[in-house]
Amino acid sequence: MHMPDQGRQSSQLEHSIVAHRPGRFAGWPANNGVWLWRGNEILVGFSDGAYVEQSGHNIEGKSDNTASIRSLLSRSRDGGKTWQVEEPVGFVTFDAVGQPLSQPLRFDHPDLAMRVAAIGYHGVRTPAGAFYVSTDRGKAWTGPHAFGGLTDVPELKGMDITGRTSYLVTGKSSSLFFLSARPVKVERGAVGGDKPFCAETSDGGKSFRFISWIVPRTDPFRAVMPSVVRHKDGSLVAALRRRILSDNSVPCWVDCYGSNDNARTWRFLGRVAETGKENGNPPALVAMRDGRLCCVYGDRTQALMLGRYSNDGGSTWGDAFTLRSDFKADTFGDNDLGYPRLVQLRDSTLVAMYYWSTAQIPQQHIAATRWKP
Repeated sequence: MHMPDQGRQSSQLEHSIVAHRPGRFAGWPANNGVWLWRGNEILVGFSDGAYVEQSGHNIEGKSDNTASIRSLLSRSRDGGKTWQVEEPVGFVTFDAVGQPLSQPLRFDHPDLAMRVAAIGYHGVRTPAGAFYVSTDRGKAWTGPHAFGGLTDVPELKGMDITGRTSYLVTGKSSSLFFLSARPVKVERGAVGGDKPFCAETSDGGKSFRFISWIVPRTDPFRAVMPSVVRHKDGSLVAALRRRILSDNSVPCWVDCYGSNDNARTWRFLGRVAETGKENGNPPALVAMRDGRLCCVYGDRTQALMLGRYSNDGGSTWGDAFTLRSDFKADTFGDNDLGYPRLVQLRDSTLVAMYYWSTAQIPQQHIAATRWKP
């Protein structure tokens, strides 16, 4: 295994605390979402619950089927240097059922944010999937809104929606949503577990249609949590969390898939990196202003936050560089970390947000790292 160059870029890194309260566990930004406005204002979501040191996640009610975990937000107006936690009006609730939209949405609204709710992650249980919408940069939200007609299509019959928040607005009334699904009442290992797909709306979110599987249903391994960007040439690149569910001894990894026809068809591009054992980590992908891609991910075996750059649209990736190496495991030895989100600011600074714990702050909290590529 190639070990990352831990000294590289270390002089350029700036760390900050995004969300932390004593006695609380904060985690999983990748399950929640990130939004960027005017090149410098960042809003990131995370899950919050009472801290209980135990084997596995140190959060009270750690299973998927609990309402004790809340969805919160943290905002930075200075590019990730300082942060303020917010509990917005009308935000995600535990098991609410999506309702049809009465009026179409304007996806080109300058202050738009959308947050997907589904099943299979902490603090939300919405098997048919739904989404919440804000048009004031995340201060107030409407929803849950239904993915109208989506679960009735033949491709998704007998499936639960397990998607996190990943979408690309394509017009005033149109948007692509990158979701995932797995069989209902079947063990997660069946058919390789979750599989990612693309859905599209062209009527402002009132109805949705299935477009494509990013990874075929016949693929034997889990593929979930797509982080999707549009490259400078117009192509789409999706980074995916992968795992062999039947063998916990094999490290998990991140793959990249590409589409040249606006998500109608997909092809394998290349493997980004390994993310360690213990269920690995999802990727956070950004298309940079200089034409490169940057992917950030956690490695649970090495207890590191890492990044890599691609110069060829995701087919090959350079050596890993370390963003963070000071993780402190609890007395059970669990490397419970990562789940990053990533943005690039107007001045080209990259900001990664993830959950972490240190000797100074032993409870899991949300941290951020800024650096110039």
